[in-house]
This record gives sequence, structure tokens and C-alpha cells, in this order.
Amino acid sequence: MELIINTYGTSLNRDNEGFVITTKDGRQRIPAIGITSIQISKGAQITSDAVMLAIEKEIEVLFMDNQGNPMGRIWSPKYGSVSTIRKGQIEFTFSKAALDWIKDVIVKKISNQQVILQMMDCKNDDENQKRKKAVNRLEDYRAKIIGLDGEIVSDVAPTLRGWEGVASRIYFETIQMFLPEEYRFKERSQKPAFDIANALLNYGYGILYGRIEGALIKAGIDPYVGVLHRDDYNRPVLVYDVIEIFRVWVDYVVWNLLCQKVVGEEFYSVKSDNSVWLEQLGRRILIQSLNDYMDEVITINGIQRSRITQIQLYCQDLAQRFKECVINN
Repeated sequence: MELIINTYGTSLNRDNEGFVITTKDGRQRIPAIGITSIQISKGAQITSDAVMLAIEKEIEVLFMDNQGNPMGRIWSPKYGSVSTIRKGQIEFTFSKAALDWIKDVIVKKISNQQVILQMMDCKNDDENQKRKKAVNRLEDYRAKIIGLDGEIVSDVAPTLRGWEGVASRIYFETIQMFLPEEYRFKERSQKPAFDIANALLNYGYGILYGRIEGALIKAGIDPYVGVLHRDDYNRPVLVYDVIEIFRVWVDYVVWNLLCQKVVGEEFYSVKSDNSVWLEQLGRRILIQSLNDYMDEVITINGIQRSRITQIQLYCQDLAQRFKECVINN
């Protein structure tokens, strides 16, 4: 379970082996057992006693910005890292195996986008034709990436980024067509968003960034050593690589909320620069919806686990791949 403190003025303290949430409406005690992470947003507070309990119980503490992105985290030193994983991670980054891996990541991302488009309900033949054309175009780029040859990632990185970017534009240009008209948008907008659909997507991706970074750290992997994303200084760039496989989960949750028309004006606010930001109700509904979806059990590679556990298993497999680089060399 994730404990999310995102209401202005709320505080989190310790009470023996549990946490106490204090709001203007009263106090609530929650046992530490079963909590996997604590997320603190701006305007909320956490005491050092609560932080110490989280460390003792190996509960990660994330500090989030207004868009749901993790700004910092505290984690137990028990997570640690086996030195062979870190050594292998460096060797892997500059190997042919890294190119094969990142190609597989992007191919899976495009395949997931194709699945989402196929799930959309076409109202007429015109929409069906546009969807079919988009799926076919995505298939073309998927095939190009599969056939891309090189020895290391830097040999083909610009081409890979370009094809991935075009595929994403095709996907978003097509999928917004299936939204209720009041939620449609012209293009993806980030930092900030200029419509409610993009505001929801950005906040959902921010939550997912935090989940993946935590899973990498727990697996003993350095999230700051990326493969395709390698040029950003002091950023957890490996998170940006890994998230590509799982972004579609956020897309699905956001599209469901919008298509059900449960998103009203009270969910967000529009600032003077026309940027759109989620308000408390919008954040709460999105977080709850995403948490429910991530807790749902699915089967990947014959293993039945919740989606959040599937992310953890993926990161553990990646750590094993890094260790093998050292063993084999």
C-alpha cells in the first residue's frame, strides 16, 4: 500500500509502530505493516520520527512536485547495491547487448501503443480507417527498429530517437481522436500541460517515474546510468529508458477517466499562462485509479503478479543481466 500525503497542511508523524496522519478534520492512525512507500507533496509535512520508522521498515519516502514527479527520496541503506551489479551496468551500457535491449524496449512500447489503439471504439468507418492507418504506420517503425543494426547504442541513437519520436506523435495524434470532444488536444504538452488530458498524463507519468526509480534502487541498479538517455546531467536517466515499456499503463487509466467523463472543472485549474494543473480532487482520483490498476494481477512471461510487482521483477531481471556482464568477462 502507498501512503500519499498531498493535502496542504497535512502532517505525518509516528505513533509506536504506526503512522498518524493529522489534518484539519482530525487524526488517523495507520499501521506501518503493509505500507511500501510514502509520497509527500508540497505543503504537507513529515516528522523525523516518521522518517526513521520508514527507514526501519524499509519504506521509501518520496517528495513530489506539483506534477507528480519525484524531487527526492529517502530509502533504507539495506537496499544497497552489489558491486558486481554496478560494474556490470557500466560494461553493459557500452556493449552490443545494450543496443539489443533498448531496441526491445522501444519495440515493446510501440507494440503496446498499437494494442491501445486497437482497443478504441470506432464510431464510424472513417475513424476505423484512420486507426488502421496509424497502426500500420506504427508497424513500419517497429520493423525499422527491429532491423536497425549497430555495435553500440551511440552508433544509432539519433536514428532510434527520431523513429521513436515519430511513432509517439502518430500514436497521440490518433488516440486523442477517440476522446470526448471537450478533452481532445492538438499535441503532447509537458512542463507545463496546456489541457487536462496532458495534465493527467504528465502527473501519471510522474508517479510511474517514482515507482520505477524505486524498483531500480531496490534491485541494486544505479538509475543515473542510462542507455539511450545518457546526456542529462544529474538525472535518473535509466528510469527514462525503462519507463517506455510501462507508459501505456498510465495512458489506459487516463483514457478511461476521460472517456467516462468523470473529469470536471473542479479537477484542475488554468493559470494566467494558460497552463493546466491538477487540483487536489484531480490528483486524488488519478492516484487512486492508477493505484487500483497497478495492483491488478496480470500475466507476463507466464508469471502472475500485480502490475507494480511486474515492474519490480523486470528490474530484478535487468540487474541479473548486468551481473552476467561481469561474470562473462
